[in-house]
Amino acid sequence: MTIQGEKLNRYGFVVDRNANKLEIKKAVEEMYGVTVSAVNTVNYYGKRKSRYTKAGLLTGRTNHFKKAIVTLAGEDKIDFYSNI
Repeated sequence: MTIQGEKLNRYGFVVDRNANKLEIKKAVEEMYGVTVSAVNTVNYYGKRKSRYTKAGLLTGRTNHFKKAIVTLAGEDKIDFYSNI
């Protein structure tokens, strides 16, 4: 996401699975003091995984999560490293 952040003014966030685009836009604008022009979201569903161990075959799923790609308007930037 750093290349998109520098060239296309886009930033990626992992957000709550129940959050919609309007809630994400409002939260980013309040937290970072920027103007958001667009929000794209992608749901990632857990994949089935299995592995062999001494106890036999273990199966499970990976975590579900939702990713939001936020496009900022104008010359706005988010500096994640300013608080360190």
